[in-house]
Amino acid sequence: MRTMNRLDQPFRGATTLQEQFNHMFGNGQARSSEESNLTPWAPAVDIYETENELVVKADLPDVNPQDLDIRVENNILTIRGERKFDSKAHEDNYLRIERCYGSFSRSFALANSVKSESIQADYHNGVLTLSLPKREEAKPKQIKVSVNGGTSPVNQAVPQAASQQQRSLAAAPGAR
Repeated sequence: MRTMNRLDQPFRGATTLQEQFNHMFGNGQARSSEESNLTPWAPAVDIYETENELVVKADLPDVNPQDLDIRVENNILTIRGERKFDSKAHEDNYLRIERCYGSFSRSFALANSVKSESIQADYHNGVLTLSLPKREEAKPKQIKVSVNGGTSPVNQAVPQAASQQQRSLAAAPGAR
């Protein structure tokens, strides 16, 4: 009979130094066998901003889009879901299981600048993309600066004509 090897990353899920030490040296509390097989996971997320929206991209391979729960409450965006272990072979036939399975939840604070009623979600090739449009008042506005006594079209033409005259003088034979 083969044994199943699970590769646990040393500090997965440990966020504080104390949690990392507890994970490394054992926290002195015995965990049940069911708890020790559960590995908390959170999908990797990229968040970027454009002029008109915030975009959130989350890696969710093998997550059924119907198992996703995406909500905005009190300016907090929460993505919840579950990646289920789909056993294609008998458990004894697995030589290694490195991917994490189970429920996950990620939450992000949003500024008041997002139109939560207009959020769009797209799931393609295992990547969830959320587009969070900005409110009009939150979009950057360019302010034109007017200068008093600005140059007139006549004044702009003079330097151009003068530079042409200088070039023709420099090109003339016998010019210094």
